Amino acid sequence: MARSTPMDHESADRISAAADRDPDSPTAASGFDNRAQNAADRNDAQDPYDYDIE
Repeated sequence: MARSTPMDHESADRISAAADRDPDSPTAASGFDNRAQNAADRNDAQDPYDYDIE
């Protein structure tokens, strides 16, 4: 069984850069770069003690 690792921002940035370099690539055409960024945002560690105090 394959091991799964969550998408992080470093990987998502690398995917986006590749899509920017070649806009006709399957990665760019399928919108995978945007989905990778969204997944990285969802996988950000949420600190339960990180409050926005005004």
